[in-house]
Amino acid sequence: MMDAKRKITQTLAFILIRLAALINGAALMVMIYFILVRGGKALSWAFFTQAPRESMTAGGIFPCILGTFLLCLVTIFVALPIGVASAIYLNEYAGQGKVVRLIRLGINNLAGVPSIVFGLFGLAFFCIVLKMGVSIAAGGLTLGIMTLPVVIGASEEALRAVPETYREASLAVGASKWQTILRVVLPSALPGIITGSILGMSRAAGETAPIMYTGAVFFTPELPGSIFDEVMALPYHIYVLATAGTNIEATRHLQYGTALVLIVLVFGMNVLAIYLRSRMRRKLKG
Repeated sequence: MMDAKRKITQTLAFILIRLAALINGAALMVMIYFILVRGGKALSWAFFTQAPRESMTAGGIFPCILGTFLLCLVTIFVALPIGVASAIYLNEYAGQGKVVRLIRLGINNLAGVPSIVFGLFGLAFFCIVLKMGVSIAAGGLTLGIMTLPVVIGASEEALRAVPETYREASLAVGASKWQTILRVVLPSALPGIITGSILGMSRAAGETAPIMYTGAVFFTPELPGSIFDEVMALPYHIYVLATAGTNIEATRHLQYGTALVLIVLVFGMNVLAIYLRSRMRRKLKG
């Protein structure tokens, strides 16, 4: 009787899980189809290689693509070393006392803070206090801080997944703790660390609120010459075209076309993360 009840419960649970996955997948396909139908006609070589013109009702989005790439580059240079170093400290060196629990609680809370709060912090601290102004540096640093909890969490999980026997074997042959971490633990955890970092960067690439205060502008006629210049960015460009453009209806296809490019960019980052993780795991096993 109990076995039959468990089988029924298990079957119902599997049905609900598959149904949830099906609904999510269907919603994603509908959204992509909706954007593709309305934005597909905007896609062309000129759309990818030219700057906006005629009050952004024509032209392309090349400055936006470049600006998004530069912001992501600064983000990963900020978040990756600090995030991995923090994860190494928390997992390899710190004990399990109250201080460490408070640090982890703070990291978890930061992961749940709305992105606009990070944007306001970046505006107050980087743009005003440090006098960076609206620039790639200020936007990238803000996105880097916002991405830190994701990188720390992913890196710590990857380090925790490395078997303890690896550390014990390395220490047993005379390696120091730091040598063990650098040459044994980190290489084994690298697939998870890289995956988490790229996923964090892909999230940052689609954020609008943090960069609209710190790094992105409505329009700039020149490409950036340094990290202290302002840029255009894909998510903010979509927001501008959809809410504050000079002729919103005339730019509908450009809005959806830009959204499609941003989706492809984020999807490409996720695919790259999966590919790198699989390749690194094969190398480790080989």
